[in-house]
Amino acid sequence: QVQVVESGGGFVQPGGSLRLSCVDSGNFFGSYVVAWYRQAPGKQREWVASVAFSNTTYYTDSVKGRFTISRDKAKKAVYLQMNSLKPEDTAVYYCNRRNPPGPWGQGTQVAVSS
Repeated sequence: QVQVVESGGGFVQPGGSLRLSCVDSGNFFGSYVVAWYRQAPGKQREWVASVAFSNTTYYTDSVKGRFTISRDKAKKAVYLQMNSLKPEDTAVYYCNRRNPPGPWGQGTQVAVSS
C-alpha cells in the first residue's frame, strides 16, 4: 500500500528551479533515512539524495551544490529544492525510505528543456 505522494514537478528551462514535495500519509518515514530517486527515460532508477532523521544529508555527485534535501518531521514531509536545473535532470522523481524501501509512489515528472 503506497503511503507517499510526490508533487511539485513541472516543465522548466535550463537554469530554472523547482521544489518537490513528498508527504507521508501514514507513519512510513518514521525515523528512517528518506531519499529522493529519479528515473530518466530508458534508464534505471537512481538515487539522488538522502536525509537522515538527524537531518544529515547526502547527495549524488551530479546534484551537489544544486539540490537541497530537507525534512519536516511534524508534517511528515521531505522536500527537494532543485536549482540550476539541467536537461539531464529530466526524469520522474520518487521518494522512498532508503533502507528498507517500501512501495513506490507515482512520482512527479520533471522536464528541463529550452
